Amino acid sequence: MPNLRVRRLFQGLMALMVVISVWTIAPAAQAYDNPDLLPDHPTNVIDLANEFTNTQEEALSADLSKFEAETGWKLRVLTQSDRTPGTAVKGFWGLDNKSVLLVADTRGGNLLNFSVGDDFYPLLSRTFWIELQTRFGNQFFVRDNGGDQAILEALESVKGCLRQGGCKVVPGLPREQWLLTLITSTVGGLVFGFAAQPRKEGQVFAWQWALIFSPLWGILFLAFGIGPVITRTTDWLPLFRNVAGFAIGALVAFLAPTLGRSSTSET
Repeated sequence: MPNLRVRRLFQGLMALMVVISVWTIAPAAQAYDNPDLLPDHPTNVIDLANEFTNTQEEALSADLSKFEAETGWKLRVLTQSDRTPGTAVKGFWGLDNKSVLLVADTRGGNLLNFSVGDDFYPLLSRTFWIELQTRFGNQFFVRDNGGDQAILEALESVKGCLRQGGCKVVPGLPREQWLLTLITSTVGGLVFGFAAQPRKEGQVFAWQWALIFSPLWGILFLAFGIGPVITRTTDWLPLFRNVAGFAIGALVAFLAPTLGRSSTSET
C-alpha cells in the first residue's frame, strides 16, 4: 500500500512537471518563430537586429534585386537577435535551390550563417561557405568593422564569385592569413637550409638530404605558403615576400654552422 501511494505521488509530480514545462516552453517557441515579424511589403532584407541604417537597407535590397535580375541567383538577408520569423521566411521569399539566405544572428559566436540552395554547390563548395563565415563573421572582424560590413563583404564575395562562374576559395588575402603564409614559408626555408647543410668533407650542398626532406619543406612552402596566396589574389607583392622569406630562412639555416665555427675560431 505505501509503495502504491509513493508510485502515484511520483506519477503526479511527473505530470505536473510536464504541464509546467509546456506552459513555460511553448510561449518561448512562439516568440522565436513568429510570422508576424515579416514585413508587409516586398523586400530582400529583413533587419530585425538593426544592423543597417534605413538608407543601407534600401540600397542593399535594390542591389540584390538587380543582381537577381542579372544572374538569376536569389540572395536574401535576415538579421535577428532575440526575435526571428523562423521558417516563415522560406515562404515569404520563395526560397529554392537557387537561393541563399544569409542569417546574421548576434547571439552566436559567429555572426554569419548561410542556408544554401543545392544549385550553388557546383560553383561554390561547402568549404567556400565555411571560409566565408569564418573570415567575415568572426568576432574580431565584426568588432573592427561592424556587423553591417561583415554582411556586405560576405555578399560581395558571393556575387563576385557567381559572376565569374564560381570560386574554390574566398577571394582576397587578409593580413592575418598572409602573415601565416609568410611564417610557414620561412619555416619551410629553415627546414630546407638545415637539410642542405654539408655533412661530408668537401661537400658543398647536401642535395640528397634536401630531397629527403622535400615533403616537409615542400608542404610548408608550396602548399601552406604559396598556394593560399596565388589562389586568393593576383597581387605579386605577398608572393614575392613569401619567396624572400623562404630564401632568407634557407640561407640562415644553411650558413648557421659556418657562422658558428667562425665565431669560435675568433674567440
